[in-house]
Amino acid sequence: MKKVLTIAGSDSSGGAGIQADLKTMTGFGVYGMSVITAVTAQNTLGITGIRQIEPEMIEAQMDCVFTDIYPDSVKLGMLGDKRAVAAVSRKLKEYGAGNIVVDPVMASTSGSKFLEEEAIELMKKELLPKADLVTPNLPEAEALTGMKIRTKKDMEQAAGILGKICPGVLIKGGHMAGGDLHYAQAEDVLYTHGKHIWFSEPFIDTSNTHGTGCTLSSAIASCLALGYSLEESVKLGKKYLTAALSFGLNLGKGNGPLYHFTFTLPQS
Repeated sequence: MKKVLTIAGSDSSGGAGIQADLKTMTGFGVYGMSVITAVTAQNTLGITGIRQIEPEMIEAQMDCVFTDIYPDSVKLGMLGDKRAVAAVSRKLKEYGAGNIVVDPVMASTSGSKFLEEEAIELMKKELLPKADLVTPNLPEAEALTGMKIRTKKDMEQAAGILGKICPGVLIKGGHMAGGDLHYAQAEDVLYTHGKHIWFSEPFIDTSNTHGTGCTLSSAIASCLALGYSLEESVKLGKKYLTAALSFGLNLGKGNGPLYHFTFTLPQS
């Protein structure tokens, strides 16, 4: 069985963070493991508290995983501060981790800030060069590049900029509130090996989108562990996310979670 490690925060409502990651990994038939970087008190209405885990404890968790059940891929989510970024980066280098997917979680939909400015710069310097793929949404891509993104051409330009730091860049177009993206389609662009590859899936009109970024990045990491190429992994990850949204799960009083167990990998 292939093994995938998520290094991220905990979501008490189960819709995002390590809970969404582990559900996704189970959905893909891989063995999921977790290193918790922060504990949040949250639900579909928002976040009421965040407690950062000390970097020594983050490192201790990583030591236990890597020295016993070595992961075939690693997904990084909410890290929180520069000490966590430094600790994770140091251990990934120490253990020679591969198939690393970075979801640069910076803020929640409700506006809670997850990543300090200093941590963003350290992520660009230390983590992204070690990764195989980074998966920013539009606000995150703007923060990482310093440019405004309004069109598909802007998305390609931003992906090219980040491609100088990380070999694979997937910019997600779900936050596009105008520009020239087709409203009936959810369109993302992958930049790798000097070329742009567009992926399109039907846009699911729902407010229940809690944990979409966590889910997609974990799906891609699971596919990489299973031996799929980066392009194939992104394609399958988007199809999985579309299926999870399409199920129509409706829990909670706010932005509800997805359903993670409706997708099966196509037979080769």
